[in-house]
Amino acid sequence: MRTALSQLEQGLNPGEFEPAQGNATFVLAMADATAAELMPGLVDILEREAPGVSMRIVPLSTRNPSSLLVQEQADVAIGYFPALLAELHAPTPSEGGHALEHQRLFDGEYVCVMRQNHPLAADPLDVDGFCQARHLLVSFSGRPFGFIDEALASLGRERRVVLTVNQFFTAGQVVAHSNLLTVLPQHFLSVTGVFDQLVIKPLPFQVPTVHVDMVWRKRLRQPGPHRWLRQAVVRASQAALAKITV
Repeated sequence: MRTALSQLEQGLNPGEFEPAQGNATFVLAMADATAAELMPGLVDILEREAPGVSMRIVPLSTRNPSSLLVQEQADVAIGYFPALLAELHAPTPSEGGHALEHQRLFDGEYVCVMRQNHPLAADPLDVDGFCQARHLLVSFSGRPFGFIDEALASLGRERRVVLTVNQFFTAGQVVAHSNLLTVLPQHFLSVTGVFDQLVIKPLPFQVPTVHVDMVWRKRLRQPGPHRWLRQAVVRASQAALAKITV
């Protein structure tokens, strides 16, 4: 299925796109947390510079959106894609890897999140306390095992996941009203709507840095509209990051 952007590009002159006169529809794939951070800035750009342009946000259900992009079901995918990025930088990437490009938007870190007055909230969090607690896992695919569990397994430890959800917002709401722990991107917490009800703890073991990347197809029928889209995403991510670091 082609995206609306792909259909639009066939009628444009190569490399040309005037956002003030354009009427493109762009399809962006991202998780709810990423959308909450980026969409206010993107909407501001649309209102000021491109009143005829529309954006459609579709949910991510995977950490590897290559098929989504190669099959033209989305124009860009934005998120944390460690396996895909490793593939793109491999000496001999797969056929799908040859078809994609990426750009780093920002870095962050994961933290342990619990409600205020949680039994573990008053003291420093150690590995024993973390593993003995009951956990909520955010999993786009629904798989009840994630990179936190991989990190624990490397230490010969494991945790008890009693609930798996596919949205960061849901995780924040559930944890704020239960004794479950979860692990969330720190840069997302300010937009949860329940930030003042949460306690944030550093993870008591090492996990990879969160790299938020934008990925897209290399071969585009007309690059002009897509170039403008990517520039708008970069500007919105910079505005979101500035709010976090203030």
